[in-house]
Amino acid sequence: MQAIESARLREVACFLLDMDGTFYLGDELLPGALRFIETIRRQGLDFLFLTNNSSKHSAIYAQKITDLGLPLSSDKVFTSGEATAIYLHDLRPRARIYLVGTPALEEEFADHGFTLTEEEPDFVVLGFDTTITYQKLWTLCDLVRADVPYVATHPDLNCPTADGYMPDIGAVIAFVKASTGREPRVIGKPNREMVRAVTRKMGLPEAALCMVGDRLYTDIALGQESDITTVLVLTGETHLEDLSDSPFQPDLVCRDLNELADALEG
Repeated sequence: MQAIESARLREVACFLLDMDGTFYLGDELLPGALRFIETIRRQGLDFLFLTNNSSKHSAIYAQKITDLGLPLSSDKVFTSGEATAIYLHDLRPRARIYLVGTPALEEEFADHGFTLTEEEPDFVVLGFDTTITYQKLWTLCDLVRADVPYVATHPDLNCPTADGYMPDIGAVIAFVKASTGREPRVIGKPNREMVRAVTRKMGLPEAALCMVGDRLYTDIALGQESDITTVLVLTGETHLEDLSDSPFQPDLVCRDLNELADALEG
């Protein structure tokens, strides 16, 4: 475990926890997951699950975590999909949106009052769409090429699974750029819109937050875009040797959440 000034962890009032590759993998909790939650609760600290995965909404994730052994309400989960909906609602309430996303993400956007349509949309939104088709991609590229404002929920290249990785939204962003030459405004980690949404939701300054995750270019990069402390766990996408070439360096590296619980108890 990398050394860290104990004062930095003592400043933390709320831990922001990534899910895929950090708290669970597939349908299995990762080592130390429940113990870590018990530890921070015992110390009077708060937590929020913060995920870039926009294929599901918060209630679905909360139910999954509940089924894995941690009873959880949906207000303890915040997704890049929700952050994107909030961002667009602030820009134009009741906007017309062409959304490339799962039925769960469509439900999220409908709940925020948006009209989902292919006809003259005000925005094009790309989410992590595990139901994607070539026709969706074709329509997306046509609208992006026509200069409709283009937003993506997050930048992740791959999503970790129990068997390896599945292509994530970053791969689709590359597809659209190859066809149109345009890149989206990205909302999720590590971007400022995600930080602003979280500080507003939790009512805490950035310095009181700590991001715990497995990806350097999203979870750990959040610390270079803000005053948030970052902890890298080696249970997902990133391997220890990846740190030597990365511009994104965490404040702390832990093997898993067990080791982070040890650091808090030490």
